[in-house]
Amino acid sequence: MGDTIIREVVKDVWTFSRPFARYGVFPIGGRSTAVRLRDGGVWVLASTLLDYETKTKINELGPVKYIINPDIVHHLYLLEFKMAYPNAKVIGVEDTVKRMSEKSFPFDGLWGRDPPNTQYGFEQDIKHCYFSGVRNKEVAFLHVPSRSLIQADLLFNLPATEQYSRSSKWIPRATLKPDSWAHQKVIQGVATDVEAVKRDAKTVASWDFDRIIPCHGDVIERGGNKAWRSAYQFFID
Repeated sequence: MGDTIIREVVKDVWTFSRPFARYGVFPIGGRSTAVRLRDGGVWVLASTLLDYETKTKINELGPVKYIINPDIVHHLYLLEFKMAYPNAKVIGVEDTVKRMSEKSFPFDGLWGRDPPNTQYGFEQDIKHCYFSGVRNKEVAFLHVPSRSLIQADLLFNLPATEQYSRSSKWIPRATLKPDSWAHQKVIQGVATDVEAVKRDAKTVASWDFDRIIPCHGDVIERGGNKAWRSAYQFFID
């Protein structure tokens, strides 16, 4: 059995959680999320290794139609996913291209380059909001049927207990909760355009969600909208 923990968080939403230490030091965990859309296709936020277990489960869910790059730093496995699912559309963030070694990677859409109201084909199930005013150029996603907010580095919920539950290498102790003063300061520190963050944080706060699925840390199963409003209090109030 490998290190990947595969779980159906709610109907049609699966998470793939693994150990990950930022800079090889900070055990914040990593997570990909797959959503089975109402048309039978699969939408994947690709943030972790496409190991055998992950690929097997994704293949069970249906044909992969969308591979999502949610910000400029979560791109390490895009090529791996695209090679496995060549017919899937890859939608990402414009500035990711500058960071990838494969400069000709075939993105089918880019937040930051495309007009703000661009529709990519999955909007019947999943809303999106591009945060142009944060350092990593993040995108937040709302899976409407399950009321789940899916995102990368806009919000953390540490320690990464689930992501390290099969690993003996680390015992994650660092705590960073959405309602903490420290988390609020982290968010303020990565804002490059305060007015833009205010606009987008309020948009997400207006969405109807109860669950938050972060790339780093445990899933927030209940009270997600309240957690979001706590973390982004400076920008919303």
